[in-house]
Amino acid sequence: MRPKELIEKWVKTFNEGNAEKISNFYHDEAINHQVTNEPVIGKIAIREMFENEFNQADMNCIIENIFEDNDWGILEWKDPLGLRGCGFFQFEDGKIKFQRGYWDKLSFLRQHKLPIPKE
Repeated sequence: MRPKELIEKWVKTFNEGNAEKISNFYHDEAINHQVTNEPVIGKIAIREMFENEFNQADMNCIIENIFEDNDWGILEWKDPLGLRGCGFFQFEDGKIKFQRGYWDKLSFLRQHKLPIPKE
C-alpha cells in the first residue's frame, strides 16, 4: 500500500479513538515525535500515548492534503475547532517507522479546556 493510502486509513482509525487499533499501524520500535512533546519510542509506548490522549480530549482529524515521496507521507490536517497541523510519516514494510507532528499545543489545550502546564 502507498503512503497516501496508509495515512488515509490511519486518519480513519485515529478518528475512531481506539488506541489499540491505531497502534497496529506502527513498527515495534517506531518513534512518534510530536515536536511539542518528547519522542515516544516503541509500539507499546505509542499505544499508551494514544490511550492517554484519547481519554483527555475528543480529537478529530480532517484531511486537507496528503503528499507522498517514496516511503514518506505528509499529512496536512485541521480539526473541527480550527487547529491546523502537519505530520510526516516514514513507512517501512507498510508500517510507520517514524512520525513527526507539528501543531500548536497551547491552542489545543485552550480549545479543549485542558490545564496549561506551568514552567
